[in-house]
Amino acid sequence: MVKVLFVCTGNICRSPTAEGVFRHLADRAGLGALVSADSAGTHGYHVGEPPDPRTVRAALARGVDLSGLRARKVTAADFTRFDHILAMDHGHLAQLRRIAPAGATAALRLFLDDAPGLEGREVPDPYYGGPDGFEQVLDLCEAGSRGLLDRLSRESRFPIRESLG
Repeated sequence: MVKVLFVCTGNICRSPTAEGVFRHLADRAGLGALVSADSAGTHGYHVGEPPDPRTVRAALARGVDLSGLRARKVTAADFTRFDHILAMDHGHLAQLRRIAPAGATAALRLFLDDAPGLEGREVPDPYYGGPDGFEQVLDLCEAGSRGLLDRLSRESRFPIRESLG
């Protein structure tokens, strides 16, 4: 099993969206039993809280249920428990690199680095904006998740049941 952790600031908008979309697409592709996903924040502002209601509504409109998710903060154990830790932006990636303990084994990278044409780009924070920002986050999370699943299926030779495109 390949274990993936998605990380943003407070774990109530971007990273739970990425977690939910990734799980949804993995299940549709027949990979749900071969990958696991979680999400966390670099800060503990919202520990124990569900995702932002706007995030939940936007995701549910696309068939992705985030209602069972709760915010948590990245821990030192995450750096060995997960195979991949994917940051939503450059600031998160830099912070993850700073706090990674000695002996960390997880690969740290930007989430969108696996999305063709979006490499090096960030998933913008929709928190202070309107509904369009949450839709943009969903679009980017779908692209990033498809790219990640495609790469993981090639590297691990996972059999994909349904097209990710």
